[in-house]
Amino acid sequence: MSTPPTAPASPHPAPAPHRPPDPADERLRRWRLVLGGDADGTGRALAGTDAAVDRTLTALYGGSPGDRAGLGRTAGLGASAPSVARWLGDIRAYFPSSVVQVMQRDAIDRLGLDALLLEPETLAAVEADVHLVGALLSLRGAMPETTRETARAVVRKVVDDLEKRLATRTRAVLTGALDRSARTGRPRHRDIDWNRTVRANLENYLPAHRTVVPERLVGHGRASRGVRKEVVLCVDQSGSMAASVVHAAVFGAVLASMRTIATRLVVFDTSVVDLTDRVEDPVDVLFGTRLGGGTDINRALAHCQSRITRPADTVVVLVSDLYEGGIRDEMLKRVAAMKASGVQFVALLALSDEGTPAYDRDHAAALAALGVPAFACTPDLFPEVMAAALEKRPLPIPAA
Repeated sequence: MSTPPTAPASPHPAPAPHRPPDPADERLRRWRLVLGGDADGTGRALAGTDAAVDRTLTALYGGSPGDRAGLGRTAGLGASAPSVARWLGDIRAYFPSSVVQVMQRDAIDRLGLDALLLEPETLAAVEADVHLVGALLSLRGAMPETTRETARAVVRKVVDDLEKRLATRTRAVLTGALDRSARTGRPRHRDIDWNRTVRANLENYLPAHRTVVPERLVGHGRASRGVRKEVVLCVDQSGSMAASVVHAAVFGAVLASMRTIATRLVVFDTSVVDLTDRVEDPVDVLFGTRLGGGTDINRALAHCQSRITRPADTVVVLVSDLYEGGIRDEMLKRVAAMKASGVQFVALLALSDEGTPAYDRDHAAALAALGVPAFACTPDLFPEVMAAALEKRPLPIPAA
């Protein structure tokens, strides 16, 4: 009896059966990544991608809290821009964009990497966001010519992204507010809004005649053909307000693009700069600012007040943390005078996505006593705030 032939061995051995990860081992791995150090503390060694992630974290967070050169000593990057650029590339490979932006801010704040942002290779490697723009603007005076164009491109990218996110909704919300504020019950024949008039008079429909009797006309006043409102953005450019300056520049450009709104943009520290002639280009506005320095709100408001020609049709938006270095009593008198003349006055402690900002609570309370609530505003809420101000109705103040 013949023996059946033996099948040849497969060159690819069967894979080992899949084993689910040990929960205890996974916990040790996570704690090892959180705590850093070596394997002695957790008994868990790292390899492969985990080891690479650990190196990028150690480079930033491995030094002592007071060690502002920790990135150099711990990870061997020194003050080399190419080395830092590689580290920036690593964090982008291992972490999502939102985490990358946090780590970049920590690197600038903890390790004093501001100077390295003046190097083109470093700047080209960073994840662009509002906070990076603030850092670049504060360094603008020290920026070498080789970096200036790269920095401008980074700022342009952030501004364009913000405009795409915010512009369409802002225009839609404010156009509706302007239409409602200009609506009149006694329009000229050519200004009648027939669609709204029919809807407002549906109860007067006569079935026998198949028609609506328009007892109440709805339309727009003649002012709807030109500029109806004036908006003054008065923005504190002290160092703590960097993100607010970026957003204010973007919103200034959006408002300026609406022919029915005349927009003025004023930035200030201890001096006042009127950037209205640049308001249509946020990048030009931002490179015209000077982040840092003191604060003279009174002086800035005096400039704005002198430019107001139609108080009843004007909204003044003060974006500031209210740490006044000028004359406090005069500042409050100016706000009171503008309100008495018919100006709608809005005080924003911040115009950013950050949490509750630091601000002067005494000055905020003094403004509230004048009927001007001071509150932090996110960019997404700003269109509703402006719409309420244009229509002279209560502002949608977020809950504290």
